[in-house]
Amino acid sequence: MLTVFLVEESGEQNHYRSIQNMTEDKWEQVAMLNNKKTSEWFPKDYNPNISTEQWLTLLKNQKVFTPDSLAIMKRIKDCGGEATCKQLSIKYGGTPNFYNSGSSSLARRVADETGCPEMTKDTNNSRLWPILYLGKYADKGTEGIYIWKLRDELSKALDQCDLSNIPLYMNEHGYWWLNANPKIWSFSNIEIGKGQSYTLYNGNGNKRHIFQNFLDARAGDPVIGYVSNPVKQIVALAQITRENDGKKLYFKKVESLNTPVDYATLKNCFELRGMEYFKSKQGSLFKLTKSEYDVIMDLIRERNPVVNSDENFESYTKKDFLKEVYMSGQQFDSLVSLLKHKKNIILQGAPGVGKTYAARRLAYAMMGKKDDSHIEFVQFHQNYSYEDFIMGYKPQGAEFKLQYGIFYRFCQKAANMPEKPFFFIIDEINRGNLSKIFGELLLLIEKDYRGMEATLAYNGMSFAVPKNLYIVGMMNTADRSLAMIDYALRRRFSFFEMEPGFDSKGFKAYQAGFKNDKFDALIEQIKRLNQKIAADSSLGKGFCIGHSYFCGEQDCTDEWMKEVVDYDIIPMLSEYWFDEPAKLEQWKSILQGVVQ
Repeated sequence: MLTVFLVEESGEQNHYRSIQNMTEDKWEQVAMLNNKKTSEWFPKDYNPNISTEQWLTLLKNQKVFTPDSLAIMKRIKDCGGEATCKQLSIKYGGTPNFYNSGSSSLARRVADETGCPEMTKDTNNSRLWPILYLGKYADKGTEGIYIWKLRDELSKALDQCDLSNIPLYMNEHGYWWLNANPKIWSFSNIEIGKGQSYTLYNGNGNKRHIFQNFLDARAGDPVIGYVSNPVKQIVALAQITRENDGKKLYFKKVESLNTPVDYATLKNCFELRGMEYFKSKQGSLFKLTKSEYDVIMDLIRERNPVVNSDENFESYTKKDFLKEVYMSGQQFDSLVSLLKHKKNIILQGAPGVGKTYAARRLAYAMMGKKDDSHIEFVQFHQNYSYEDFIMGYKPQGAEFKLQYGIFYRFCQKAANMPEKPFFFIIDEINRGNLSKIFGELLLLIEKDYRGMEATLAYNGMSFAVPKNLYIVGMMNTADRSLAMIDYALRRRFSFFEMEPGFDSKGFKAYQAGFKNDKFDALIEQIKRLNQKIAADSSLGKGFCIGHSYFCGEQDCTDEWMKEVVDYDIIPMLSEYWFDEPAKLEQWKSILQGVVQ
């Protein structure tokens, strides 16, 4: 039951009324009706006559000052010695009534112990609280209606009392904001799960600003990881792992943010206006209320959804791969071995050999399940840039803002789960300007430099490509319009040649399932055609016809086979043999003859 005290002036006397069992709206209505509210602290004519020395004795008496009572005192002191019940509730947890009834009960125990005088001519509740506090109405901008201020003697006694073992927050955890100066250190330099420490004293031996925060932090408390100017972004989540040992406080990073949250977003959030960090930026470790922490986490999760790693994904094995991707078991083993040892491979081959299809299923097979949350797919083109891939300034409304690219975000995602593999798949890798797109990452993607940090040009922060990230590129060797792949990038990749899989066990099983003589005849002619293309000095095996042109159908109809020949195969041969019309006509006649 929360009690509100109203003041009415009648001549020289102040009368106090307690109004009970009222909702917040009713409190406001009653307060508004009181046209003569005073802004001065009252009561003026009452004093319990308890000295600072007596308060010190009472504070040590556990029958008078219970742990809850000491917690209320510590929280009011933390607020500067005065606060409303609602302010205490919002900032430290608990209901307003916890502070109201707890104060009344404490005042009763003090009165019983000391025999101090009580206020007269009032109800029990309002006779008790002035033993501890002075009071006045809050102004319009203050949360809550009535402010309590600790009596001077009690406040001085509390200054001499050790309350370090009394929890400041009622919640199970405290909540913290840890500032990193990028000129000295950054959260990006810390591996996920690796323990770190922060000194309680600076290089000159002086206490860190807001020293009490370092003393109040407890193991298990969550931490918001912020990088200060010029970055000015929340980039990580951390956790206190060990309480201070008198010299250091210990924490670990638990998550890198794929998409950081910038200062402007936080500053413009009405619910965060009272944040300790905004009031005093001098310092490293700042308190957050539970509600402030929740608001910040909502902003973080809007941009960085949690990946549910416990979902029941369909299993995927080597056997499944060979059933769907038409290559031999030995080729599959070589492909997996190459990717594990090199970290980066390029699947190259003729049109239609299933490079893109194989890349995703290779990832499935290495993970052992069909988990697309660990796979990212992008296609390069001539206008693709570093700003798209890593980061860059892009227009947003009337201004330019730093935006993080797809590869940067995926690397952060992979870094959050270092024990699990992640796969970044790049289609048409040789269509982009690779040196321009990768920039300084040409070094970082190399196997021997995985995990090594480099400073990024745009934000000045350290960045590393995690060891558990694999890059799979695809390249069409038959496209004459494309330049050879950049040599600096070429030596960082292994190249795996994918060939038409007409003779693989998987394709033969697929072909046998149709039981179609015309389809069998067409495949035999395509295999003969590929022999001619491979032997052609102006073409070679990189221009052979792939098996994927003939896959993906449930029913093998004459119409479908004719469409593949007339609209897929023959137009390609027209490009191959544009200067050899006789050879083109010969194979056009052969293939169309099969499907007529």
